[in-house]
Amino acid sequence: MINKLVTEALKSLKVPVSFQKYSGKESTYITFFNYLEQGEQYADNEEKVTGYYIQVDVWGKNDYIELVEKVKDQMRAAGFIRTFAADLFEEDTKIYHKAMRFFIQMEWRK
Repeated sequence: MINKLVTEALKSLKVPVSFQKYSGKESTYITFFNYLEQGEQYADNEEKVTGYYIQVDVWGKNDYIELVEKVKDQMRAAGFIRTFAADLFEEDTKIYHKAMRFFIQMEWRK
């Protein structure tokens, strides 16, 4: 459910979007994963609202600043709140890497 929501939010960006790892040939791509999932609200000893904490990583050998802004916009439009971002450089592969963390709460359904 949450993976589909993230994929749908980012599919219009015209770059590959992949859960956890990317094995294609494009030099600019996006990966994401759920680093924490936990109950946020309870009633009658049952979880009613779940919090999903998602990390979205933008990877590229060239300038990807515009793509990063679009990721933020698309995730916000899908209901996510951005909680963290960091610029990184992967020395071994010479790839620039922007890590962004987002949060969303969803009502639990049976």
